[in-house]
Amino acid sequence: MTASTGKTALIIGASRGLGYALAAEYLARGWQVTATVRGTGPGALRDLAGSAAGRLVAETVDITVPEQVAALHDRLGQARFDLLFINAGVTNGPGETVADVPTDTFVTLMVTNALSPMRVIEGLQDLVTPGGTIAVMSSGQGSVANNERGGFEIYRASKSALNQLMRSFAARHAGDPRTLLLIAPGWVQTDLGGPAAPLTIDQSIPGVVDTIEAQAGRGGLQYLDYRGQTVRW
Repeated sequence: MTASTGKTALIIGASRGLGYALAAEYLARGWQVTATVRGTGPGALRDLAGSAAGRLVAETVDITVPEQVAALHDRLGQARFDLLFINAGVTNGPGETVADVPTDTFVTLMVTNALSPMRVIEGLQDLVTPGGTIAVMSSGQGSVANNERGGFEIYRASKSALNQLMRSFAARHAGDPRTLLLIAPGWVQTDLGGPAAPLTIDQSIPGVVDTIEAQAGRGGLQYLDYRGQTVRW
């Protein structure tokens, strides 16, 4: 069993894929982890919590429901975290454009990928220590400057919206010493990324965690990939 570092992480959206891997990676590095899933039934995260000797607590929240985010805040009470990481992402058909995407699909992507993660930050930011980190899972496809091939048009737009909203948050909290990060994990073999992706979760997530730890205590907002390199806005 890895010895505890005394550091604490709150990971929102850890039922599977990148979020689950983040929770497992921080646990393996000795952190105390609280991580969330949407449902109340059994699952991989709760199985992991059962074998973690109390260092992983599984909570429930649907970030698209503001009342559930507020209820999670109340349940966490006086807890404080060195890291708040919001992992959320849904996609649609890669060939759908604004010419043919159903309005409800567009709304779902914008609410899940952009609006809801920022509402979580607004609602839970007071649980993060003054020298802590608030990070959000963005995507390299959220880069406007790097969009030279198109594709995944609506998904790209939702992640670009997330990036813009995070910049607005940073501007409103210019004197806040906490580190703010938008993380691009690379194109990873997950349910969202698909089997053709060039990276495995094991190639991406340790780098994501290394990048977050390297920025701890530096303050300000950065848009970085899993190798710690700056992504063009």
